[in-house]
Amino acid sequence: MRLVEREGSAAVSHRAVAKEAGVSAASIAYYFDSIDELLIASLFDSVDVLVEQIGEMKDRVDDSRRWPAEIAAMLASMIHDYRGNTLAEYELYLLAARRPALRPAARKWREVAAASVNDGRGADEGVLTAFFAAIDGLLLHGLIADEPPSAAELERPLRFLLQPLDYFGVDTVP
Repeated sequence: MRLVEREGSAAVSHRAVAKEAGVSAASIAYYFDSIDELLIASLFDSVDVLVEQIGEMKDRVDDSRRWPAEIAAMLASMIHDYRGNTLAEYELYLLAARRPALRPAARKWREVAAASVNDGRGADEGVLTAFFAAIDGLLLHGLIADEPPSAAELERPLRFLLQPLDYFGVDTVP
């Protein structure tokens, strides 16, 4: 992922990855037959990091009203502290639209995130789709903004998404 972060997905080759890893190109070619396999491995590594982040967040949050602030802090960190990595992940995610071999790995993050959020409660698939689409939008807008949003700025739309009744100041849906 460091290579994609620094030079973009077009720079990925067996030789470039080997140089980055400090190993021979032959050893990379032995484990990865194609460039797509290298990119797929990078996407799966990103999924593993996401699972860890979600798990840590779930361990910290004991009050559901804190979720918007916690998620906002995570997204702000992705935009500010890990901007290059976040940009690289989205570059590979979008590359999957052109390269079918990457699609299962690109979709995996959403499956894992949905399972983590859902916790077996049977959350509505349409609601989860809208939520994750909003997360993608917030991150992409943050990556292209001249002034990336703060956690406080990200919290407002997340609060609306996660607690719409609180946002509108009503107790029940009409």
